[in-house]
Amino acid sequence: MAQAVRFYEHGAPEVMQWESVEVGEPGPHGVRIRHEAVGLNFADTYFRTGLYPAELPAGMGVEGAGVVEAVGTGVTHVQVGDRVTYTGSPLGAYSTERVMPAAPLIPLPSAIGFDTAAAMTMRGLTSAYLLRRIAPLKAGDTVLLHAAAGGVGLIFTQWAKLLGVNVIGTVSTDEKAAIARDHGCEHVIVYTRENVAERVREITDGAGVPVVYDSIGQSTFETSLDCLSRRGLLVCFGTASGPIPPINAMQLAVKGSLFVTRPALADYIADPAERAELAGELFGHVEAGRIRIEINQSYGLEDAVQAHRDLESGTSIGSSVFRL
Repeated sequence: MAQAVRFYEHGAPEVMQWESVEVGEPGPHGVRIRHEAVGLNFADTYFRTGLYPAELPAGMGVEGAGVVEAVGTGVTHVQVGDRVTYTGSPLGAYSTERVMPAAPLIPLPSAIGFDTAAAMTMRGLTSAYLLRRIAPLKAGDTVLLHAAAGGVGLIFTQWAKLLGVNVIGTVSTDEKAAIARDHGCEHVIVYTRENVAERVREITDGAGVPVVYDSIGQSTFETSLDCLSRRGLLVCFGTASGPIPPINAMQLAVKGSLFVTRPALADYIADPAERAELAGELFGHVEAGRIRIEINQSYGLEDAVQAHRDLESGTSIGSSVFRL
């Protein structure tokens, strides 16, 4: 019997249960994977609370790294014994073993450990599409990134620096400000005591930034719009504080003919060739040491309730994983 976290109703972290499950054998185009590490992402809380739909009862988690133990018919890009990582598959990553579709699996280079893979696959691929697919950024551009000391933030800022893109990052504390600077933030705004829009205008000589990357959502939406330059783009890629408010099209015109997009990682890695290209670029930076992945919080899967409490409290810094 394998062990897994499951939930039977939506709600607080306490709805999650640690229980024994039967795994079975993979069907066509499926695999059985033994996890070595599992990613802990803020998006996991969206499924638990019901913000993202999930048919109940359900497993938890969409990111893991481990070893392929069995393959079903029609599987050609991985084989038994392969080291793999994945993100965006059906719920169920919070488990010691699972059967899942083979399609999302990404071969993992031997130089990258399982813990590192679980800490960076979703966050790293998110940073990849934000920087390499959303807007045509060039060296010398300045952008605003909320939650600059978060898991995505620390990868994003390092990658942006490699591209010559200057990042203004927002954080909640001086401790997080120091960490963001250490990872490449050119300017850091402590939003708990500074006016973000005013500081952005000061830093940019009144122009604003061409792109704002906002994973916070409800509480930062208006401020993000106020930070944009004329014809700027607001990228709403998360909703940590709640759903994004309804968009007033006339407001976008009044504030400078602005654009807003609400992208999802799944749509940027749906094409296997594009996923391989983005993953290859990410893995190359990590293997070469150009981007460092730091695991600041780790848990056992049986401690998922506490892990979610910590995540939602806002005290976490950088990446968190479950180690098996």
